[in-house]
Amino acid sequence: MDLYAEIAALVAEGRPFVLATVIESAGSTPQKPGSKMVVLGDGSLRGTVGGGAIEQQIIEAALALLGAPEQTRVIETHLTHELGMCCGGRMKVFLEKHGAPARLTVFGAGHVAKALAALAHRVGFRVTVVDGRAEWATAERFPGCEVLLKDPADHARALEGTAQDYFCVTTHDHPLDQAVVEALLNKPSAYLGVIGSRRKAERFRMRLKAAGAEEAALDRVHSPMGLPIGALTPEEIAVSIVAELVQVRRSSIPRR
Repeated sequence: MDLYAEIAALVAEGRPFVLATVIESAGSTPQKPGSKMVVLGDGSLRGTVGGGAIEQQIIEAALALLGAPEQTRVIETHLTHELGMCCGGRMKVFLEKHGAPARLTVFGAGHVAKALAALAHRVGFRVTVVDGRAEWATAERFPGCEVLLKDPADHARALEGTAQDYFCVTTHDHPLDQAVVEALLNKPSAYLGVIGSRRKAERFRMRLKAAGAEEAALDRVHSPMGLPIGALTPEEIAVSIVAELVQVRRSSIPRR
């Protein structure tokens, strides 16, 4: 398998990595411009930028970049003066981080969910749609998405949740919405939102609080979810929700 095919496979699997590319070289160097290497989070490699001390330096820089807020970094090194290599040349290497795509789980497969899943997929989310109704939860209605024919509340209870998870609750039934939220409320996530009116949101909050939910957990819930753009149609509502998802994904600013 060539390097580009391996990169495509890593992207498809959702595995974060750093792509290191030699962009300049002068004098005697182990690799020339255009040479590439992929560094994964566990330190494993695909390709090479020359081996030895220079490669180890690039691996360490790539692993540091995976945990850093910036997306790119440039490493410029004199192989003899800085690394003690006998080559005597100089290399400049560009590091580019490719993070795992954010995961969106949409609970419910109705009209808003259909528009929401399609748009979220278009902007780079890995989308899973969960619904227990066979006539709604079909691959034909949700191209490019994983579709699970399963009770949404059961699936929510089985999930562990991570900082890369986004949850949108859009089922056809208010009690089912509440059961899903209850299951997700104390699990890690980047976003937890529920569709509906402000009146529904207030009732949900009162019921969850009466059930023992803590204020801090309730404050994490986006309800009604979506930015206030006056949306009416399923497609407009999807735009408002995805806009909020992107806002969270691109910003560290706390929610309103």
